[in-house]
Amino acid sequence: MGAWEFYITTLVVYFAIDVLSAFSLNLQFGFGGIINLSFIVFQAIGAYVAAAVTLGPDTGQNAFQTYIWGASLPFPLPLVLATVAGAALSLVVGLFGLRRMRKDYQAAVLLIVSLIAWEVAKSDVHLFNGSNGVTGIGRPLGTTLPLSSLGYQWVYVVWTLAICIAVYALVRWLSSSPWGRALRAMRDQEDATISLGINVTALRLQVFVIGGAIAGLSGGLLVEYIGAWSPGAWGYAETFVVFTAMFVGGIRNYKGVILGTLLVPIIFLELPRFLPPIGYPGLIDSVEWIVIGLMWMGSLYWRPQGLLPEKRNMVFPGEFGSVTGGGSKAGFSLASLLRKGQG
Repeated sequence: MGAWEFYITTLVVYFAIDVLSAFSLNLQFGFGGIINLSFIVFQAIGAYVAAAVTLGPDTGQNAFQTYIWGASLPFPLPLVLATVAGAALSLVVGLFGLRRMRKDYQAAVLLIVSLIAWEVAKSDVHLFNGSNGVTGIGRPLGTTLPLSSLGYQWVYVVWTLAICIAVYALVRWLSSSPWGRALRAMRDQEDATISLGINVTALRLQVFVIGGAIAGLSGGLLVEYIGAWSPGAWGYAETFVVFTAMFVGGIRNYKGVILGTLLVPIIFLELPRFLPPIGYPGLIDSVEWIVIGLMWMGSLYWRPQGLLPEKRNMVFPGEFGSVTGGGSKAGFSLASLLRKGQG
C-alpha cells in the first residue's frame, strides 16, 4: 500500500504542475492568440533559478556541479524568484519577439528561442552546469517538518493543489475581466480592436509576461519536488504535450484544460507503464509521441472545440445603443463585448 500511495501522490503533484503549465499556455494562446512554442523555456528558467538559490555554497560533496550565487534561501523565496524569473524572461523575449510581427512569424521566433536556449543551457557549463544540470536540491521545509517520506508527499500534494487552485482563481478572474475581454477581441478581430484605441502590442506583452510567470512558478514547484533539473528534462516536445492536452480538453475553457491535462500527460502517458514489454527497448516511448501527435491532429479534425468548448460571448443588439459612432457591426460587437463580458 505504501508504494502505491507514494505513486498516487506523485501523480497528483505532477498533475497539479501540468495544470499550471496548461493555465499558462491557455492564457497566452487561448485568450491572447500567442502561439508560444517556447513555453518550456520559461518553465525551465523557473526551475533553474529555484535550484540555484536553494543549493547553497559548494561543499565539495557534489564536485561535478557548478554552483551559482552560493545562496540557500528559505522557503518560499525560491518559488517567488522562480515566478519573477519566468516573468522577466518573458518580458525580454516578448519585447523583441512579439512586436509588430504576424502570428505565424511569432510562433517561428519562439520555437527558435526554445532551440537556442536548450543548446546554450546544455553547452555552457558555467551557466547551469551544462548537460549534467543541477541536482541535490533539498525539498522545502524537508528538515523542518518532522514527517516521514510518505507524510511529506501528502504535504507537498496539498501545497501544490493549493497553489493550483489559487492560480485557477487568478486566471479565471483575469479572463472574465475587461482586460480578458480585450484579449478575446484582440484574438478574434485585431484590426477592429486597434480601431477602438486598444494597444494590442502592450496587451499581447502583458498576457505573455503573466503566462511566463505562471510557467516559472510551475518549474520552481517541479524542481523542488524532484530535486534535479537538466536540459534533458525540457525538450521542446514537452510543450506539444501541453498543447495537446489543451486541444483535447477544450481550448479557452479552464475546466476543459484541466480535463485534457488529466487525460493526456497523466492517464495516457502513465498507462504504458503497466503494459508488458513490446519490441525493442524504448519502442513504447517512441509510440507514445506518435500517438500524442495523432491525438492533436484528430482533435483538430473531428472536434476542434475540444471536449468542453469555450463558452460563447453573448451580445444582444440594443443593449448599449450606438457605442462606436460609426455603426459598424464589428465595432459594435467588440465595444459591447468589452463592456458586458460573458453571457
